[in-house]
Amino acid sequence: MNSTMRAASTSRSRAVVTAVALLALATGCATGSDEPEKPGTPTSHPTQDSSISAEVGERFTLTVEENASTREHWYLGDPEPDTSVVRSQGKKSESDSGDEPVPGAGSRLTFTFEATGKGSTEIVLMHCTFATTCEGDGSGTPSPEPEPEPTPTPSASATPSEPERVTYTVTVS
Repeated sequence: MNSTMRAASTSRSRAVVTAVALLALATGCATGSDEPEKPGTPTSHPTQDSSISAEVGERFTLTVEENASTREHWYLGDPEPDTSVVRSQGKKSESDSGDEPVPGAGSRLTFTFEATGKGSTEIVLMHCTFATTCEGDGSGTPSPEPEPEPTPTPSASATPSEPERVTYTVTVS
């Protein structure tokens, strides 16, 4: 083998070794699903679980489905949770239709809470629909005025029903 061929072969070998080293380095440093969640990321609890355990400082969420076009809403109800144990961090609505609003589309409403101290308290969510009467939305803002009642008929009730109340017991350790 002459010196030109030997230099080209050595250069290709170095390139291959460099490529393999870079590939190993990139693969070893890549982020994957095995990484722990970022600190401060709220823990999501299924709404059908009525008992929630948390640690002081932990944030957690409850997500419910609603549809404003059918007059279906969820509110943080009374009594509000004991703020020395759990404090509301707000709520956020996300449309089922993505970024583009679509008339009649439903949405997911996420309530976020933070465990503030050891103890036990309850979180009450009220599910208000067109057939229920809600006194308020738990934020101090009164709910919209109800539609006028239709003329009662013998088969219909003139009294709206109470909203569904879902109660969660939260224990903070």
